[in-house]
Amino acid sequence: MRERSARSTEWEKYLLGSVLFLSVLIGGGTASGLYTETLIEITAIVSAAVVLSKPSRQRIPRSVLWLLALALALFCFQIMPLPAALLSGLRPEVLLAGPWLIGETGLRFVSVSVGRTIECLLYFAAAAAFFLSVIRLRADQVSGLLPFFFMGVICNGLAAAIQYSLSDTVAIEGLLPFTINAGLFANQNHFSALLFVSTPFVVYYGLFRGHLLSGSLGLMLLLVLLLATGSRAGILIGLAITIISVVFLSARSRLGRYGITAVFIGLSVYTMGAWTKIDAEVIDPAFGRAEFARTTIAGIEENWAIGVGFGSFQKVYQIYERGEMIFKPYVNHAHNDYLELTLEGGVAVVFLVTVYLILLFASSVGARRDPLQKAAFLSVSFLLVHSLVDYPLRTAALAMIFAYMNGIIFHRGFAERLSQIGESTEGRSP
Repeated sequence: MRERSARSTEWEKYLLGSVLFLSVLIGGGTASGLYTETLIEITAIVSAAVVLSKPSRQRIPRSVLWLLALALALFCFQIMPLPAALLSGLRPEVLLAGPWLIGETGLRFVSVSVGRTIECLLYFAAAAAFFLSVIRLRADQVSGLLPFFFMGVICNGLAAAIQYSLSDTVAIEGLLPFTINAGLFANQNHFSALLFVSTPFVVYYGLFRGHLLSGSLGLMLLLVLLLATGSRAGILIGLAITIISVVFLSARSRLGRYGITAVFIGLSVYTMGAWTKIDAEVIDPAFGRAEFARTTIAGIEENWAIGVGFGSFQKVYQIYERGEMIFKPYVNHAHNDYLELTLEGGVAVVFLVTVYLILLFASSVGARRDPLQKAAFLSVSFLLVHSLVDYPLRTAALAMIFAYMNGIIFHRGFAERLSQIGESTEGRSP
């Protein structure tokens, strides 16, 4: 009877798995207003609503719910009309101009770009809803979403292999509402992020699912594609995450000794290729990330109390940009998500990010961890590191993957399953 009940709920896994696959397949755009991003948001919210409406034995951690509620409250605060006098002492006069919706009244919005903030709110709500729906699944169903993720990565890898076999500058237009430059992504750095967040899961698949050969081949293909993309951050992070994944995950695997030897031989060759690739390029020109950071920090210093509104970076950055740094290409992101979020959300964002990092660390060291949770923790950690030099989480594909990985980390069913296995093992011992 229990088996029949379990089978009847498998549709939840396939529903959320389809959303994850769709996100990885078409969510590689970076521009705003893409219909693909809207489609992902709608499917994620509707699917999550269906899953969350069903009864479940899995409980969502209260601390996580509070964190999400505070984040949503911050969004609402930014699009709520407030007295202009309240904002006048918290930001420069140039940013106090009232939006057309308010007219000449004495009310102003915290956000200087309300439309973009609402877009960001829907974007965040979709990822948060997907995250919560993953936590409500059984532990075996959460593991069952992994093949859908792998299918999306494989499709991107095949697209990249075809591109790089023809030329390293192939751009595909007309297939999606953005120009495809790497895999099915518009940005080669974000495509490289997809590859290196997949690495711990490939290592997990090889060591703990009994597929050492296919896992090793998949790992080598990921590293080759990382070299081909030419992303300096992706190459370095890919090297680091591969080494750490093998060492970290193989500790509990019977195949770990052989896996470490084989992978480190391959990594030696990869390191030589990575060094050649990085040494051949300029690390940071005058008009680069250091200048983006300097200008963003100048904006933070005058708007740290309440921020300028999520999605308003591009509009506000131009106010603080030095005249000699104004060119035809414009700066759309700070290429440091922490600085950009601080400018957009102020001190409240710093608090929320700090709380999230504390919860993430506590969930990973406070109890015995399942190997899949270890893999997810590594992927999340390196994606957060990558956010220091780029904006990967502003790509829908990576945002939904990030939500899925956090769902694995904060899921309580894995710890319960490990405790049950431990009790059964103790019961069998003489």
